[in-house]
Amino acid sequence: MRALLTQFCAAAAASAGYTEDMIDRRYLLTQGVLSLGAGALVAVSPRLAQATAMSSRVTAYAFTFKGLDGSEILLASYAGRPVLVVNTASLCGYTPQYTGLQALWTRYRGKGLIVLAVPSNDFGGQEPGAAKDIGKTAHEEYHVTFPLTEKVAVKGKDAHPFYKWAAIERPLEAPRWNFHKYLIGRDGHLAAAFTSAVEPTDPRVIAAIEKELAGV
Repeated sequence: MRALLTQFCAAAAASAGYTEDMIDRRYLLTQGVLSLGAGALVAVSPRLAQATAMSSRVTAYAFTFKGLDGSEILLASYAGRPVLVVNTASLCGYTPQYTGLQALWTRYRGKGLIVLAVPSNDFGGQEPGAAKDIGKTAHEEYHVTFPLTEKVAVKGKDAHPFYKWAAIERPLEAPRWNFHKYLIGRDGHLAAAFTSAVEPTDPRVIAAIEKELAGV
């Protein structure tokens, strides 16, 4: 089984132009993948049916983050729901956008939206602190209740695999500063991207989210 999963991940990655190490093999395991007959892989989870088959094109559901609290955040667990992924920083001029992100989370969480903050020190060195410092800004100053990942790189050779994938998917819309926003659609592909200057509650962001939520 392990060998079949490894081969399947490698084939999926190669067919989509990604490296094998960008894909989290636990994506398959957590979605209920079984081996049948002559090595055929069949997905038995209903939620996996909503995520595009990895053999044809890798989706965001192949990736995992470590949470700020040390837990694991599997994007596959959000299959079928729109996810707004934002690279954040505590000392940025855009840091008050946490308020708008929380407003989105409060307004649309019950309808299926996930907001995921990804702290990064890549731009201007504006996220220099440890997890407790990041949490203090997000939770105590801005009263954020949506999930945050651990601090990661979002650009360059050391970028988190999700961001490497996203840069391939939308090469002209990669983050150029803190509080860039990717909207993952219900199918696991990137539905939209918004620059740092676009506020979370901007009508364009709202329209894109509501479009995705319409089918939830």
